[in-house]
Amino acid sequence: MPTPSLPQPLLVVDQVTKAYQQRTVLAGVSFELERGQRLALTGPSGSGKTTLLNCLGGVDRVDAGRICFQGLDLTQLDADALAGLRRRQLGTIFQFFHLLPTLSAAENVELPLQLNAVPLAERIPRVRDLLARVGLQHRADARPGQLSGGEMQRVAIARALIHRPALLLADEPTGNLDSANGTNILELLRELTDETGTALVLVTHSREAARICHREITLRDGRIETSRN
Repeated sequence: MPTPSLPQPLLVVDQVTKAYQQRTVLAGVSFELERGQRLALTGPSGSGKTTLLNCLGGVDRVDAGRICFQGLDLTQLDADALAGLRRRQLGTIFQFFHLLPTLSAAENVELPLQLNAVPLAERIPRVRDLLARVGLQHRADARPGQLSGGEMQRVAIARALIHRPALLLADEPTGNLDSANGTNILELLRELTDETGTALVLVTHSREAARICHREITLRDGRIETSRN
C-alpha cells in the first residue's frame, strides 16, 4: 500500500530576506505554520516583526526566499492575484482598528463579504451571528466614533474573520487598549481561532498575548533568535 502523504503546512517561509534602502530588515527567516496554529512574533522594536507580517500578507515583496501559502508561492503571484488571495483567504487586525468611519459596525463587518460577492441573504445572518459572538449585537448600528476602543477592536476582529480566512494576521491588536480590554480581546482571539480553525500570526510585545499562542518566534536584527513551542 502507498504511504499516505502528510498534510501540507498552511504556510512555509523559506529563507526570506528583505531590505529597505540597503538596510537589511529580514535576513534568512524560515519557519512553517500548521492549519489552526497560533504563532506569536516577538522581539524588540526594529527587529523585523511588522515587515515579516507585511510579507506574509503580500503587502511587501520579499527580496529573496519564498513564502508559500496553501501551496501557492506568493513571490510568483502578480498584484491582482495577491489582492484576490488577501480578499478571500487572509484576515488582518490592526492596532488602530482601521474601521471606515462612515459605516456602522455591521457595515464594517459586512464589507469583506461584499468584496467577495457573497449574496445579501447570506451576508445578513453571518454578520448578525458574528457580532453576537463578539458581544456587539446591540451596537450593530453604531459608527466607529460612537464605540469604545475595546468595541472597535471587537468589530475589527469580526471583520477580519467574517469571510472565514485560513490565516489571520494581527499587528499588536491590544497595543492601543487598556489591560482589561486587552485581556478580553486576547481571550476572544483564542476562542474564535479555536472555533474556526483559523491560523494566527500575532505580532506583539506582550507576554500575555504570546501566551495564547502555541508557538513563539523571537526576532532580533532580522533573524530568528529563538523559536519555541
